[in-house]
Amino acid sequence: MARKKLVAGNWKMNTTLGEAKSLAAAVAAGSTASAADVAVCVPYPWLIPVAESLRGSKVGLGAQNCSSHKSGAYTGEVSTGMLLEAGCRYVIVGHSERRHGLGETDAVVNAKAKAALAAGLRTIFCVGELLAEREAKQTEAVLERQIRHGLRDLPTDRLANLVVAYEPFWAIGTGKVATPEQAQEAHAFIRKEVSTLLGGTLAGSLPILYGGSVTAENAASLFARPDVDGGLVGGASLKADSFLKIVGAA
Repeated sequence: MARKKLVAGNWKMNTTLGEAKSLAAAVAAGSTASAADVAVCVPYPWLIPVAESLRGSKVGLGAQNCSSHKSGAYTGEVSTGMLLEAGCRYVIVGHSERRHGLGETDAVVNAKAKAALAAGLRTIFCVGELLAEREAKQTEAVLERQIRHGLRDLPTDRLANLVVAYEPFWAIGTGKVATPEQAQEAHAFIRKEVSTLLGGTLAGSLPILYGGSVTAENAASLFARPDVDGGLVGGASLKADSFLKIVGAA
């Protein structure tokens, strides 16, 4: 099944306001002819000014996280409704830096995925293993657990907005990258697990992105694999020229 590629930049906790606006404007200007979907997921304070920089372009605005709660006494949290009002079309949930650095469990990620999909956001759900888990040949067991617990009981009428991103944690910000063969193997396994959980039709149309030191140099070889449908790009998304080369590879 032909799936439209998606390239999403994850700026993480980077950029000043001026840098964010300039970067967004450059990405918007350089993406006009792209056949792929393009998004930038930016720090919370820059959502509204970056939305202005993207206005009228094909580039979608995304957040890097959200609360599972609609409103209330949750100091420091940001709801999906707030993201929508700020202009977001995308949100990342379960990024490995939040799972392994900030202690988010499968249950927490599942609650966020439910909230994001219910709100109508295109939800980039992240999975991936640690280096020790890969070396112990536990990659498939980890992915199976993250998928089966994290994608449980999602709103069935909103599943068309689901995106999965495979991020081997050992390849994030390290300069290491899964080989195209390793990426394809993991993506095919993820698609099989999603088929078991949510059905073959959904699994066949599901975009599965690779995230883990994606660069302008390795993007084309990764994206050429049949189950790799684009990238969730970290460091290379902070420079417009490198990010746009990755968009071009898609």
